[in-house]
Amino acid sequence: MKRRRFIQLSSLSVPAFTVKSVRNKTPVKPIIVSTWADGKRVNQEAWKILGNNGRALDAVESGARWMEDQQNCCVGLGANPDRDGIVSLDSSIMDEHANCGAVAAIQRIKHPVSVARKVMELTPHVLIVGKGAQEFALKNGFALEPQTLSEPAKKAYEEWLKKSQYKPEINIENKDAGNGPFAPAYLDDGTPNHDTMGIVAMGADGNMSGAVTTSGMGFKMHGRVGDSPIIGAGLFVDNEVGAATSSGLGEEVIRVCGTHLVVEFMRMGYSPGMACRKAVERIVNRDPERAKGFQVGFLALDKMGNYGAFAVQKGFVISVKSNNEEKIIPADYIYDYGVT
Repeated sequence: MKRRRFIQLSSLSVPAFTVKSVRNKTPVKPIIVSTWADGKRVNQEAWKILGNNGRALDAVESGARWMEDQQNCCVGLGANPDRDGIVSLDSSIMDEHANCGAVAAIQRIKHPVSVARKVMELTPHVLIVGKGAQEFALKNGFALEPQTLSEPAKKAYEEWLKKSQYKPEINIENKDAGNGPFAPAYLDDGTPNHDTMGIVAMGADGNMSGAVTTSGMGFKMHGRVGDSPIIGAGLFVDNEVGAATSSGLGEEVIRVCGTHLVVEFMRMGYSPGMACRKAVERIVNRDPERAKGFQVGFLALDKMGNYGAFAVQKGFVISVKSNNEEKIIPADYIYDYGVT
């Protein structure tokens, strides 16, 4: 009798968690959503594929490759090095079938996102790291780039060496921006300053994919890996529900399996924005005072083309592009301690 009563109660609770409040009456597709204001340019590059009925997987890879080509201080080989003066990169990619690949702590390879895709397509593995990732890339046609720091990264590293203090900066993407929270930060040479580029997209066929590329935290310990290459932390795609990605202090995202958590909240019926908020609250509620000192932002896209974002700190923005709109949107947040 107890078992029967439990089953009855469980069945009664299902509608409350499965009925979704959908804003769009018909699906908005294709659509792409990226982290930060520089995501606008990333979206434009990806749209060359997505807007021509191309596959979402190809589009997110193309957008991430464009970001890696910019040689800025936090994505790609022009990025800030670790505390030993070495640039290492992380990336992940995931498609509509839950196929996924990632590389971490890879050195001297220009396009880690494309190496991650090769891991997905050519191996039985999901994540390859360090020297093994580099060797895999070379065996699959990628070139070994020079091990030199870009001029902006060299200057930043020389300045960091004066104190050798590791302290992640809140909203480094928007630091010293001239046009408020909608503008990316720019270095003295005019290149954008970034810590992570995360992208999720849905194609005209309704299938979803996502990608992330980053150099991780500048001046990190050698070998440190954040959330970006970890499926379910920095990136997660469930083609029945939606997709999510993140930016900010990766250790905090890893602790809650952040993007998987966001997608599961959407599965329960929460809107993308509310799903992101609940994931952020899970992080903050562990230690609210400590959370005042770091940034984490999530963005999410559901199967109807609804999107949303939420962050620990003010200053996180997302970039959206579809046939109906192209804009940069500030995320809601809990604290106003960040640089804006």
